[in-house]
Parts: sequence; C-alpha cells; structure tokens
Amino acid sequence: MQTYVASFVVAAIAAAVATPLARRVAFRFKVVSTPGGRHIHGQVIPRLGGLAIFAGAMVTILGTVVLGPVGELFDAEARWRGLGLLIGSAVMFALGAADDFKSVRALHKLLVQILAASIAWSFGFRIDVVDLPLLGTFSMGVFSLPITVFWIVGIVNAVNLIDGLDGLAAGVVFFAGVTNFVVAYLQGTTFVAVVMATMAGSVLGFLFFNFNPARIFMGDSGSYFLGFVLAVCSIAGPLQKASAAVSIAVPIAALGVPIIDTLLAMVRRFLERRPLFAPDRGHIHHRLLDMGITHRRAVLIIYGVTVALCIGAIAIAFGRNWEVGAAVLAVSAVLFGLIRFIGYFEYLAVAARQKKRINSRHVEWLRKVVMRLPARFGAARTESEVLSTLAWLAVEARFESIEVVQGSGATRTAMFTFRGADYGDMEKRDVTASELPLAPGANVSVYFSWRSEFGDVPPQMDILLQLVVDELSAHLRRVGSMLSPVEPEPVETSVAVAEMKTVRL
Repeated sequence: MQTYVASFVVAAIAAAVATPLARRVAFRFKVVSTPGGRHIHGQVIPRLGGLAIFAGAMVTILGTVVLGPVGELFDAEARWRGLGLLIGSAVMFALGAADDFKSVRALHKLLVQILAASIAWSFGFRIDVVDLPLLGTFSMGVFSLPITVFWIVGIVNAVNLIDGLDGLAAGVVFFAGVTNFVVAYLQGTTFVAVVMATMAGSVLGFLFFNFNPARIFMGDSGSYFLGFVLAVCSIAGPLQKASAAVSIAVPIAALGVPIIDTLLAMVRRFLERRPLFAPDRGHIHHRLLDMGITHRRAVLIIYGVTVALCIGAIAIAFGRNWEVGAAVLAVSAVLFGLIRFIGYFEYLAVAARQKKRINSRHVEWLRKVVMRLPARFGAARTESEVLSTLAWLAVEARFESIEVVQGSGATRTAMFTFRGADYGDMEKRDVTASELPLAPGANVSVYFSWRSEFGDVPPQMDILLQLVVDELSAHLRRVGSMLSPVEPEPVETSVAVAEMKTVRL
C-alpha cells in the first residue's frame, strides 16, 4: 500500500507543479478558450492542462516504476503491456495537443484514435471474453479487435464530451480511477493499481487549478489521455487473472455519467438530423445549468451521481449473484433518475415537436400560396374583391376560417368572414388560431384558424401570416379602403427644424 500512496502523492505534486507552467505555455502560444458560443466562462482561459496531467503521470511512472522498486513487482507480460500503455497514451496526448494548438478534422482525429486503440490491442489490452452479470459469458473471437477499438475510442470521446464545466471531467475521471484502483488492489493486479493511483494523483493535482472558478482547462490533450488510460486499464485488470474474463459491467458503471451522456448526445443528434460529432448545448451539465442550477452545484450533483455509480461498480465486481443483480438495478436506477431529473425525455419530446412543427403541412401549404398571393391581390379593383381573395387563400392553404374584424369587445364587427364546410363541428377538430392587426391605428384585425394538433403557432407560420396581412393591408390601401388608412407622409427633418426655429423667433 505504501507504494500506491507514494505513486499517488508524487503524481499529485508533480501535476500541481506542472500546471502553472502549462498555463504559461498556453498563454505564450495562445492556446486559450475564449468566451462565447457554447462556452459559459466569462474570460479567456488557457486550455493546455493536459500537458500538466501527462507530465505528472509520466514523471511518476518513470520515477517509481522504471527506476524505483515497483518495477520489480512486474513480470515480463506486465512490462510489455506497460510499454503499450505508454505508447498509446503518448499518441492520444499528442493528438489532443495538436487539436488544442490547431483544430484537427473529426475524421483525422477518429483515425488516430483507432490507431492508438489498435496499438493497445496489439500489446495485450484485449476484450476476448465478456462476462456480463446475469447474462453469462460471451467469446468475442475475431471480433476482439473491433470490440476493443470501439470500447477505447468510445470512452475517450465520452470523457471528452463531458469536459464542459470547471472541474467536471477531472472529477469524474478521479472517482472512476479510484474505483478501478480499489478493484485492481483487491484483485491483486499490481500493474493496474499503480497506474490508477498515479493517474488519480495527477488528476487531483490538476484539479486544484481546474475546479470552479477554473484557472486552466485540461483541453483535448488531457481528456484524450485520461480517457485512453481509463479505457485500457478498465479491461486490463481481469486479464491479469487466470480467468481471463472481462466483467464489462464494472467499467460501464464507474463511467456511467460520460457513457450515458455520449449515448444521449448520439440519439439527440440523430433525431435532429445533425452530424454525430457536431457540438451543441444539450449535454447533461448544460441541462442542469438551464434548470437554473449554479455552475458549482451542477458539478457537485454529477460528482454525487458518479460516486453512487462507483460504489455500485465495486459491488458488481465483488458481489455474489443476487448482490450483483441488485447493484446493476441500483446503478440503472441512479442513471434513470439523473435523466428524469434533468428532464431529458421531455427535452427530446419538445425538440421533436418543434421539428415537426417546423415541417408541418400547414406551413408548407401556406408557404406555396404566399408566392401566388400578390398576383391575386393585384387583380382586385375594389375592397370587396380584395377581401374575397382571402376565401381563395383559405381554400388553398387549408384554413378553417379567415375573418377580418373591426373594433373590439362588444363593438366588434365582422367585415369579412370565410368558414369551411365543417367549421361548426367543434368536437372533431383541434383548432389553432392566430390574430394579427391589419395596420397601425386602424383598429382592424385578421383572424386565422386551422386544424392542428399543436396548441400554439409555429414561428414559421407566424412569419408567413404576417406577410399575408401586410400584403392585404397594402392592397386595401391601394383601392382606397378605410380598413387600412393611408399612413401620413413623414415630415422632412430640415422643414421641421425650420418651423421650430420660426416658432422660437
């Protein structure tokens, strides 16, 4: 245990010392995050904290593992995997650093991530067998490589996606790392225990500068590196044992928040027909902020959920059959409760509803009719002919009714009324209505109604109706109708000023 504590402390101190240096480097090369867009911070923040995390971890590994007594505890197989971990994590860190300095295309990032994951697989970090609680054991066979690559790349991007609030990603990774350490320590997996203790210490040293209000962000260099180490070590522990079975439910539970956030992001972007890698403000932490929860409290809430999930992960790793089942149910209940708490199901329903309203049939019908409306109005020569054109509009755009009303309250007088054949069948129709003023100061309004399952008017429909009313008002004014009086001519500024001077004299 002293070795693990030493690794943790050395890594924490090294990262804490390296973080101010990383801030200077970030400012020197302008690797900063500016306010605006999806960013919620109000000032320029350096985003090269991954350099400090990587440096803290590497210094500790080289000092306590390669040169220190810990290396003597590793056999040849563990040393070989350690080399693969170092190479793969260095590739991931380099990719993230390149993206921090100069944005890298999504496809290129994905290809490099696949390369790093393939390196890890070639050094023995493989998912050959999956032992799922309550379901049994499944052999991957020829699918070992794609499943392993999918797992590593998925966790890397999950950690990257959750890095949206001060201290959020670092805290979640810290708790997940502690969970992996506990499982590895109790299983006697020295290699994973040392790496997890080192990573947790490095993250904690950085977290002193990253917690709200943050003075530095970890950036892609940090999230890619930490995500890779977590993903690789989460499938390395059981492989050190004779059973060679991977209980994939343990790392899934420990990393439940970033995993579920990634899955929800994929579903959300698919439903909204946007690229899967397109950034947005629909993540769990954004939803908490939109609910009015403060920045720090949102982070602490996710910390609490992560701790509960990590406890469940430990129970899954060491529980008996019924205990494992209970732990899985508890973890599922926590994740489901988080999703319900942030109103994510309602959010998707509202988004789908808005999307449907944008593409509603009435919007499309009216959009096509509006293009032909000026010619119809232009052919009218009297007020009656202009108003009669509204009947044609109602039929073409599938309106239930269109009314032009003068006055208000008890003095309202209908100047024009069109109603469909089944307008009086109130029980079988769900009507949406919109009333717009015809012209300023005219005390005349136009009332539209149409069948719709929505109680409110889509913004696109509102804009199109305003175009109709403006066109109607202009042609009523053209034919001399009193419903739309002629607007007074604007007074020239120079004339008005001259008159004011005359009065003063």
